[in-house]
Amino acid sequence: MNPKRLLAAAALVLGLTAVPAWAGVDLIISIGVPPPAPVMEVVPPPRVGYIWVPGYWVWHVDRHVWIRGRWVAGRPGYVWVPERWEHAGPQWRLHRGYWERERGHPGRGYAKGHDKQRQRY
Repeated sequence: MNPKRLLAAAALVLGLTAVPAWAGVDLIISIGVPPPAPVMEVVPPPRVGYIWVPGYWVWHVDRHVWIRGRWVAGRPGYVWVPERWEHAGPQWRLHRGYWERERGHPGRGYAKGHDKQRQRY
């Protein structure tokens, strides 16, 4: 095989394997309009093996849109840190929710910050 083609093929393979690393990059939305108060939702009955992830406001084009809460499959040993808005100077920043390794309580997942009691499954 031609050395240039081999080098090009290797670069292509390396480029394709680097894509998943970019997929983990967090996008922070920063706007000058505060989000409305959270919507009070009726939480459906618990589901075994799932945790309730509360709803949140997201900025869409030129206004806030409410994303309803939902049940997600729990991840043993992890907690769900919900979406939150942070006021930074004149801007408001949305931090997306994510899974975080739980410290001190291995083996169960729950939604952190949803209410005063941890939701375990």
